[in-house]
Amino acid sequence: MRCEMSVRPVRIALVALAGVVSLTACATDEASPSPSPTTSVAAPHTPPVSPAPTGDERGALISREPVPDIDGAVTALGATTTRVVYRSTSGVDGGGADVVGTVFSPAGPAPDGGWPVVTVGHGTTGVTDECAPSSSPTLLGTTNLVRPLLQRGYVVTVTDYQGLGTDGPHPYLEPDTAAYDLIDAVRAARNVVPEASTRWAAIGVSQGGQASWSAAEHADGYGDGLDFVGSANLSPAADLSGIFVDGTVDPLSLPQKMFLPYLLEGLGVVHPELNPDDYMRGALAATPDVTLACVAAKLPEKWTVATQLTPGDTGPRTEADAERMRGWLEDIALPKTGAGGPMLVVVGERDNLILPQWTSRAVDNACALGDVVELESDPEQGHADGRSVPGAVQWIADRFAGVPAPDTCAEGGTP
Repeated sequence: MRCEMSVRPVRIALVALAGVVSLTACATDEASPSPSPTTSVAAPHTPPVSPAPTGDERGALISREPVPDIDGAVTALGATTTRVVYRSTSGVDGGGADVVGTVFSPAGPAPDGGWPVVTVGHGTTGVTDECAPSSSPTLLGTTNLVRPLLQRGYVVTVTDYQGLGTDGPHPYLEPDTAAYDLIDAVRAARNVVPEASTRWAAIGVSQGGQASWSAAEHADGYGDGLDFVGSANLSPAADLSGIFVDGTVDPLSLPQKMFLPYLLEGLGVVHPELNPDDYMRGALAATPDVTLACVAAKLPEKWTVATQLTPGDTGPRTEADAERMRGWLEDIALPKTGAGGPMLVVVGERDNLILPQWTSRAVDNACALGDVVELESDPEQGHADGRSVPGAVQWIADRFAGVPAPDTCAEGGTP
């Protein structure tokens, strides 16, 4: 499927920006309006208004409603679709949070032991409420990942993530929050579908790949009471700390430059002292209503911004700024601890958004922690390449079937 463009930009800009619209954000529709002008980066974070949920409060349903206008290809499978609001935990302040998600239940009777559950981490859609996947009949393209999982007979749950469609800012790329959202989405799905099993797996793409990886690390602790079998992490944003080196910025690709406003917005939730002017200038800084719009929104305006960028528009002003940013990115880098089960990590060697060597380094660190990781590196694939999905779905099926997971770490790690 292609994202149809209404403009004909300079060809080189079009090719370079193709990676900006990721696998799960490619499908846009009329149900996903462009956002109104956004607030400034690094707005102060509001203190928690409720305590963190514990026990059965995690994943408890605040509301539920059927979704009659979901993707026709999903409807054709006979699945039941329910939009929910459920309780989860903020990784920023430790307080409770309401999160929106969408639960898909397969047609027919459940197998012995109940339907396994797969929790999905969607790729970057944006950082404002308009970018919540649940507001779109295609979940902003994520139903492309839901369908093959439903065909396997799994209950599938897709979280919007905290701050997308609910009160408060979206802590973009804060891994603990994302992990809690994915794990509590499993609990929410089991509250919707009583026939669902306690066995669960995670799969995610790009931002969601970081989320599914982090969910694996929290599976034994925060995921108590559930039976984790593994996570498939496709083009994961596991470790971005390599962007800044020795007081300068590595030459950023155009997709990286266009994602920089989202990164700064997310870091600003955790670090309100962040000054975006220290890292972003020119057209990127001057047009937040465009650069912070949902990924698949305002594309003509984004092409215009892209053609106006100069080499001095991105990067830290001083070595102190670079060091500060490096520390912030190292704080959110994965792995943080060992995973609670095996992982698949898929890397496209043509990825110019999350560089392959960054992910390989993260896998090496996971191996050093004793994780079981299968690293697949494809020389023909770029960022969030849809060709990686069938293999990832089969990898999950093998884990549910009890097939031993391949282990790159046992073979000596990454090349």
